Amino acid sequence: MATMREAGPATIAVHLPGALVDLFPGSRRHVELKARDVREMVDALNRLWPGMRDRLCDTTPAVRRHINVFVDGERARLDTPLPPGSDVYVLTAISGG
Repeated sequence: MATMREAGPATIAVHLPGALVDLFPGSRRHVELKARDVREMVDALNRLWPGMRDRLCDTTPAVRRHINVFVDGERARLDTPLPPGSDVYVLTAISGG
């Protein structure tokens, strides 16, 4: 039986915030792509729209503090696996006083 790592990447649905999409002409709020984990998803988004990785990740590398990634409703990190058919939401954090 193949593990998720041995199997090819799964097709997932990624939902991006308008504030992020506005920074990348031609990008879309919803995109389907193939990725095994959140890191591969970020890499795929960066191939589509160069520079997006820098908006989503810091240099450690980790998801930036003001960005939240949710996979099927659960908070995710770069190493979070993406099962086939996952819904991934990238959200910008809101702060203020």
